Amino acid sequence: MSFSDAPPRTRHLLVVDDDDRIRDLLKEYLTRAGFRVTAAAGGAPARRLLSTLDFDLAVFDVMMPGEDGFSLTRWLRDQRGVSGRTPVLMLTAKTESADRIEGLKLGADDYLGKPFEPEELLLRIEAILRRAADARPQPAGGSLSLGRCAFDADRGELTNAGEPVRLTEAEVALLRQLARTPHEAVDRLELARGSVDPSGRAVDVQVTRLRRKIEDDPKAPRYLQTVRGVGYRLAPD
Repeated sequence: MSFSDAPPRTRHLLVVDDDDRIRDLLKEYLTRAGFRVTAAAGGAPARRLLSTLDFDLAVFDVMMPGEDGFSLTRWLRDQRGVSGRTPVLMLTAKTESADRIEGLKLGADDYLGKPFEPEELLLRIEAILRRAADARPQPAGGSLSLGRCAFDADRGELTNAGEPVRLTEAEVALLRQLARTPHEAVDRLELARGSVDPSGRAVDVQVTRLRRKIEDDPKAPRYLQTVRGVGYRLAPD
């Protein structure tokens, strides 16, 4: 993507990194790419910004003094409304698989290790924003009953006994994919297509998180089922 290929509207990004040089470079690069960018040097100023402004995506450095990116992501996912569903891309010098999985378990949408090419960062941001757009309300779908829970595919909302359940944009997108063909198995790699991990590992993490929100017994799922050798299916009442 060239800098002249600006997004159709000025999408607002939050960049959080304690390194002044990296933070300034990211802000300049992403601004030139057509985004509106706000930057913060750590967790405390980032929380204030996220509590008062709506962002299309947040970029968190993991290794920061004080509050790290993992803790900041955990806090963000506990917030209600639009803020709690803000997509998150994590930047870190750590490349171990366990750290990537930890970020995904906390609700991060993607994970990019340092050092990285700026163009790769831009491509990953665009991919996350496309998935987030796919997770927004669509003209068809309706509500599916999942025991005490209900998933409204039109609104992208999950409720438990009438009370809203917080979902990430990635979780909404996954539920919508499964809700298109209820009671039918969807290939795991099909669900992973265009995700942060085409191998399907990220999908597995998201399914585990969703089961904790939907199932009475996440270890014996009734509604979000594994189809051995294939993938997953949603089995509404």
